[in-house]
Amino acid sequence: QVQLVESGGGLVQAGGSLRLSCAASGSDFSINTMGWYRQAPGNQRELVATITRGGFTNYADSVKGRFTISRDNAKNTVYLQMNSLKPEDTAVYYCYGLISQAMYSRNYDNWGQGTQVTVSS
Repeated sequence: QVQLVESGGGLVQAGGSLRLSCAASGSDFSINTMGWYRQAPGNQRELVATITRGGFTNYADSVKGRFTISRDNAKNTVYLQMNSLKPEDTAVYYCYGLISQAMYSRNYDNWGQGTQVTVSS
């Protein structure tokens, strides 16, 4: 019922920047944790960064100092500013949300469809 839609992916050269956005839409829900995961060909999906409703953040060691996660609670939107991109950052980036629907006594993980980020060598 709740949809997460990513945008902002693309092709950049090493050292460049991209800003990803993910907007959640639906009815009667709230989101505690939002974040970004990524999956490269032949690899498992891995954590990139997460942020709680209160603004507490967590980053994978590989992106610390280069990526910044933020959110706009009023818009139910999470962002990922990616700077100093490296070829190894190439992956499909998936938006994540821990959805709470109190009306239905329901909590569940939700995922977007993904957006491709390609960093050229």
